[in-house]
Amino acid sequence: MRKFGLIGYPLTHSFSKKYFTEKFEKEGIQGCQFDSYEIPQIGDFELVLRENPELEGMAVTIPYKEQVIPFLHELDPACREIGAVNCIQIRGGNRKGFNTDYLGFKHSLENWLGNARPKALVLGTGGASKAVKIALRDLEISFLSVSRSAGEGQVTYAELASDSHYLRDFPLIINTTPLGTYPNTEGMPAIPTNQLGERHLVYDLVYNPAETTLMKACVSKGGKAKNGMDMLALQAEANWVIWNS
Repeated sequence: MRKFGLIGYPLTHSFSKKYFTEKFEKEGIQGCQFDSYEIPQIGDFELVLRENPELEGMAVTIPYKEQVIPFLHELDPACREIGAVNCIQIRGGNRKGFNTDYLGFKHSLENWLGNARPKALVLGTGGASKAVKIALRDLEISFLSVSRSAGEGQVTYAELASDSHYLRDFPLIINTTPLGTYPNTEGMPAIPTNQLGERHLVYDLVYNPAETTLMKACVSKGGKAKNGMDMLALQAEANWVIWNS
């Protein structure tokens, strides 16, 4: 039996096991199994590998996309530039990290925007945001990071609320935080929703629920919104290619 899996914490929101199980059934892929490994700390990753020596590939989700790097033997060059891992290929005990979030997000955003290149606010500074920002750079989309704390190249949520020019000048809003994810579906980043309008576009990487509180806030003001489901599918298919290469 070929085994693959996902590590993260928590994993109640994840569709990855369902996605791959259905993929194996629909495509008649025999002898493959995908499991979720909910680990409360990254050190438990080693235990997962010891207890499942037949694992050939792992997907990585919040909060371990950066924390997992010291546990790997090698990084794909593009992954090294991003600084976050969401896909691990295991061959003869060697663990190589990749980032397919970049590919999934870039292709998904291109399909949604067409030729438009609006300036973007990237909400969050975790592992997913790193892939998003590299993709925006490669698409030649200007962006600002938004965090709870100030820093170079980023603004705070308090600054968004106090100065309306940010939401006026950066109509594309990309949520890379887990806020709004099932089961805490009422959560959302602290942006001033009263400043949203029909020019705004919200891309929420959250896909469970299908319509987040942030997405609803944008649509209610005449804007447009999409979730991260097609990004999930695109990065999952890229993972599968890596695991079988």
